[in-house]
Amino acid sequence: MHTTNSKTTPIVDPPTQPAVMKPTMDQSPPAYTVSAAQPTAPPGQEDILKRQEELERKAAELQRREQQMHATQYNTRVNNWPPVPSFCPVKPCFYQDFSVDIPLEFQRTVKIGYFIWIIYVALLILNVIVSLAYFIGGNTGAKGITFGVSILFLVLWTPLSFICWYRPMYKAFRSDSSFNFFLFFFIFAAQFLCTIVQAIGVDEWGSSGFLNGISMISGTSDQTANASMKTVGAMMIIMGCLWVFLAVAIAWYLKKVHSLYRQTGASFQKAQQEFAQGVATNPTVQTAAKDAGRAAAAGAADAAVSGAMSSVSSQNNRM
Repeated sequence: MHTTNSKTTPIVDPPTQPAVMKPTMDQSPPAYTVSAAQPTAPPGQEDILKRQEELERKAAELQRREQQMHATQYNTRVNNWPPVPSFCPVKPCFYQDFSVDIPLEFQRTVKIGYFIWIIYVALLILNVIVSLAYFIGGNTGAKGITFGVSILFLVLWTPLSFICWYRPMYKAFRSDSSFNFFLFFFIFAAQFLCTIVQAIGVDEWGSSGFLNGISMISGTSDQTANASMKTVGAMMIIMGCLWVFLAVAIAWYLKKVHSLYRQTGASFQKAQQEFAQGVATNPTVQTAAKDAGRAAAAGAADAAVSGAMSSVSSQNNRM
């Protein structure tokens, strides 16, 4: 103890143990809850967002096509179909680009039509091969005529089918042309009937099908069908089945295009207007009309001059 004056102050020893803090209970933060200031999305907002994204995608596609069309206005589009090598003397005759010419919602439909045309050409080639086997395996003139006509069909129908029904379908979807739609429907329906006839397989009609295939298997009255004849007959029946498959595809595609045609707002009156406008603006028709007008005017002038001369001569005779 320490003594100062009259007051005694005790000496306190410092603590020898460290300070220990009392443990506290850990409390996890409260779970996140949506407050009143954060409302939930309405049920139909997701559909609206999806539609908005679809519209933005279509707008971007439309803008891209417009830019490409503006770019091609100053540059002549080079024909790219049929795709032939550069050294070939025959050059492409048409321009075809689905992504540029055809609207996005119709591109798949137009491509299906293009594939149907390719299948038709492939069947024409296969028909020539089967008809050749039919000609080799038989001994009558009808088989030779069938083979010759099949070659003629391959040479004629390949370009004509492309020009007469595929190109009108392509241009119909490209420019929403009612006239080209009607032209496609008429010729494509005729194509369906021709395919049915080819599937039947009448001799001398240029196609291998069911009738001449069955006759090849069964044999004629003066000979019995051997193994090679039965093989050729089976090939011809298979060919007939392929023609039937193509006819079904044509009927389905015709119905599909017709349903899309009804949605586009096209009509027969619009087709008539397009035809009349096309005839009126056709340079060849305009030139022919000008020539006809000049000829008519010249004829009228000659008639007037001859009439005047005849009247003058008659007056002179009277005098």
